[in-house]
Amino acid sequence: MASTQTSSILPTYARTELAFERGEGAWLVTADGRRVLDFGAGIAVNALGHAHPHLVQALTEQASRLWHISNLYQNPEGERFAHRLAEATFADVVFFSNSGAEALEASIKMARKYHSANGQPERFRIVTFEGAFHGRTLATIAAGGQKKYIDGFGPKVDGFDQVPFDDHEALLAAIGPETGALLIEPIQGEGGIRPVPTERLRALRALCDEKGLLLVLDEVQSGVGRTGKLFAHEWAGIVPDIMAIAKGIGGGFPMGACLATREAAKGMTAGTHGTTFGGNPLAMAVGNAVLDVVLAPGFLERVRDLGLRLKQRLAELKDRHPAIIAEIRGEGLMMGIKTHIANTDLTKAAEREGLLTIPAGDSVVRLLPPLVISDEDMAAAIDKLDRACTALDAALRAAPEKAA
Repeated sequence: MASTQTSSILPTYARTELAFERGEGAWLVTADGRRVLDFGAGIAVNALGHAHPHLVQALTEQASRLWHISNLYQNPEGERFAHRLAEATFADVVFFSNSGAEALEASIKMARKYHSANGQPERFRIVTFEGAFHGRTLATIAAGGQKKYIDGFGPKVDGFDQVPFDDHEALLAAIGPETGALLIEPIQGEGGIRPVPTERLRALRALCDEKGLLLVLDEVQSGVGRTGKLFAHEWAGIVPDIMAIAKGIGGGFPMGACLATREAAKGMTAGTHGTTFGGNPLAMAVGNAVLDVVLAPGFLERVRDLGLRLKQRLAELKDRHPAIIAEIRGEGLMMGIKTHIANTDLTKAAEREGLLTIPAGDSVVRLLPPLVISDEDMAAAIDKLDRACTALDAALRAAPEKAA
């Protein structure tokens, strides 16, 4: 038996001491009965909160019938889910995976294969943007370009050229005869809740059209209603050629998908790509249940209203605590608090008050609550953040005295 002092789990995570045994809506409950408000939602995964009745019913009913069949056979529930995603988006076809990283891998392969199918296999390079996070596979860490994720894993996968987040001249200089696509998050999540301005997204779409490039969007964190639109790029009125999604689409069940136009996907013929578990009946049942809720009349309008009110309340919080909060960023229920202090100081202070938040790059604290939060949940979160900031303010004021 394993020692009680040493975990048998590979130590790749810096975990807190919290452990939860159940959840309901936006709330989690620890083993000793403490209730904690979840404004991290499993890093934007639990889009409909914990134990949502419609998702529980869909998963339970499917689990009693069929768990796995493999992609050797027809998949009626997957066909229905793919059709609904296509009807709601720009896409014609969908490839189902188990995670966001796998959805990005499929997107990268699809973009390369498109140009190969057009007789230009040399156009395999993809331009990406500083601050990006696209996953933890060898290809996606190369695409993200962050040294802390790449170091120690051997030569970086070739084919990615990274440019500054908002430098059009550098972007133009990076595009060459081997460039086949641009890959970008409409809102950087791990990079610090940095939205790409609407006009910038429109300019990228126009540039791709001009240069014969594919526009590939990573909406793993910003998609499925998170910003008040089904997908964040809709705010700019553009459409991508390929899009990777995950997180919220499964509502907590592991699932990802690569969506594409039929033209962009034309190189992906039988045998070019595959997965054992992607599209399994359990995932398809839950995905369809998520769409039932998110696409229901009024749902996204309510997310937009909640997001506007959350931004207003956070702006008031910034005014009350200028020594702690530098800036409020984001859209809908994908908000970021840029701090003057270490962002982990704020996440820990909020946790002590019973509120879960998520740290991100650029000294940002992410607020990614379930899309089904109530007005009371929001008020409780703001109150907890206010108390956390008040405690940090007091600690800052006391610091000079301690130093003396």
